[in-house]
Amino acid sequence: MVATPLYDFYVAKASPLIHDISTDTEHPPEFSAVLPLRAQGLRPGEILNPPAYDGAASAKGPDGETASTAALQRKYYPDLRASLDLIPPAKQFERALAAAKEMGWRIVAADPKKGRIEATDTSFWFGLTDDIVIRVRPAGIGARLDIRSKSRLGVSDMGGNAEHIRAYMKALKSID
Repeated sequence: MVATPLYDFYVAKASPLIHDISTDTEHPPEFSAVLPLRAQGLRPGEILNPPAYDGAASAKGPDGETASTAALQRKYYPDLRASLDLIPPAKQFERALAAAKEMGWRIVAADPKKGRIEATDTSFWFGLTDDIVIRVRPAGIGARLDIRSKSRLGVSDMGGNAEHIRAYMKALKSID
């Protein structure tokens, strides 16, 4: 009974105060299809995080130091990078969509011509929603996949969006 709250406390103390994670911090995928859905279920007094990427915004790391969101992401989540594969972008898009479905996310839009997938994920316990956008584009003789996950509410996601991306990349690798 005590283990879960203690673990949550540890994760909160070890995570930077950010809620917007992208595998491309220079040119992150942007949200479009989820924008009309973002205010749904908002309770009085709750304030939505803006949909724009927070990369330049200042935030605090668990060490108390202030830096940009992008810098904190690179420092605390260095493993989150784009997926580069030597397969055609159309094939990578099919794999990307299959992995998003495997994650159990609510697919809001999937546009193979634009190489874009937008989805949402709502937490079981608190009903908090994160928006996810996946972008597949040509890269050399293969394809590059970038993913971004952003919490609609709150200052810190306690590492939740980074975990979305890690779990998704693992699911993507398992798709043939």
